[in-house]
Amino acid sequence: MNKRHVSNPEPNRGRDAGRSARRTTGRRRSRDTATARGSTLTEFAFILPVLAAIIFGLIDFGRALYAYHFVSDAAREASRWASVRGSQCASGLSGCPASQEEVQEYVTSIVPPGINSSPQALSVTAAWVAPPGNVGTCQAFPKNPGCAVQVQVTYNFKFILPFLPKSTFPMKSTSEMIISR
Repeated sequence: MNKRHVSNPEPNRGRDAGRSARRTTGRRRSRDTATARGSTLTEFAFILPVLAAIIFGLIDFGRALYAYHFVSDAAREASRWASVRGSQCASGLSGCPASQEEVQEYVTSIVPPGINSSPQALSVTAAWVAPPGNVGTCQAFPKNPGCAVQVQVTYNFKFILPFLPKSTFPMKSTSEMIISR
């Protein structure tokens, strides 16, 4: 019997059986892949604004933390600056004795980049007060050594993101030091 001329009674069981099955599977795979790509693109379109809001929100809150750090540091630095410029300060120091305007100028001079130093955003108040137990002398001569200087720095922080509050957020810090000179 010649094997070449034998006909196969089942046409799908021969050499071509795998090809037709592979073709349908291949078509089904390309449709599934296209559907998955479309689903992924849709999910990405939904998630992208949320991720962007989180990232830019973190950046804006980082700016707020930076501003708050400046406010607390500026109050501390200004009270230290004013405490060494009392009524008996050395003649080599500028601004002796310190006044409210000079304390404000000092704070404005130490403003770092990214902080708005305009009077609408940054305000400084300095007061010479009597520490507990030294009321008599400090009321008559508030800038004498042993008295205290109190500096309050207020900064009106404004968020830049549109979905955060439009108004300003006031940040305040107060520092008090005993006058040394």
